[in-house]
Amino acid sequence: MKVTIGTRGSDLALWQANHVSALLTQLGLEPKIHIISTKGDQIQHLGFDKMEGKGFFTKEIEEALLNKTIDLAVHSHKDLETTQPEGLTIAAVPERSFVEDTLLIRKECVNPSGKFLLHANANVGTSSVRRKAQLTHYLPQLNIIDLRGNVPTRIQKLRNEQYDAIVLAKAGMMRLQLDLSEFHIIDLTPSEFVPAPAQGALALQTRVNDPLVDLLNPLNHTDNICIEIERNVLRSLGGGCQVPFGAYCEHKDGVFILHTMYKSSKSPSAQYHLLRSENAEEVTEMAISKLK
Repeated sequence: MKVTIGTRGSDLALWQANHVSALLTQLGLEPKIHIISTKGDQIQHLGFDKMEGKGFFTKEIEEALLNKTIDLAVHSHKDLETTQPEGLTIAAVPERSFVEDTLLIRKECVNPSGKFLLHANANVGTSSVRRKAQLTHYLPQLNIIDLRGNVPTRIQKLRNEQYDAIVLAKAGMMRLQLDLSEFHIIDLTPSEFVPAPAQGALALQTRVNDPLVDLLNPLNHTDNICIEIERNVLRSLGGGCQVPFGAYCEHKDGVFILHTMYKSSKSPSAQYHLLRSENAEEVTEMAISKLK
């Protein structure tokens, strides 16, 4: 069975598509990759909080699925809206990679006594409203500057001294196997600096009732219920990358441990919660109740 994979054209998106292509080959399928440009790729001069609409990195790919230009979409799971477009479904979520955010600091800008080794008024690059909320929660005087572009482009901007430090998802950097030895690297603890819901995970999206739905089932990882919990809480907030919200769930010894961060328009600072329950639905409802 031939399968056309739709993906963005960035280095990371192509790594992800090729990774999934290899998995499909192991299942006896014949994949090929089709590159699609999205709104998020085309508009590079604005931060996400200044862009209109939703699905900046997914809408055009989902439209290609619906009109059958492609058979399968490979997304960074955190980019997907929490409600699927009519006619589409997430057929599989492979094993999750690293969940945490990573802070890259130019070595000459390291402050040994500062929080996250940053100077109080350092120039830090990110376009994520979630990361902005947490950075200013811990270091209110930071100068947060929008940072757009694919992962290598962002790192080059740091290298060019446009920023003192930048924040990126660790999973993307590890997948690209980038040489970052010139920077000081800090992996931010997920319980303290809460990642985006589903960060580090891939989502394989296809059409409802497509034969691929059943064929992709072997690629589903057994512990994806934690990702579902994170995204269900995000859904209660109207979900999307314009919401300053983070969630990270672990399942240990039969207990779901859920960390959340939310910066509402009514609150002067980010609010953090740690919730525990043996029941997935209960811990989800507990989190939603805290966010109301």
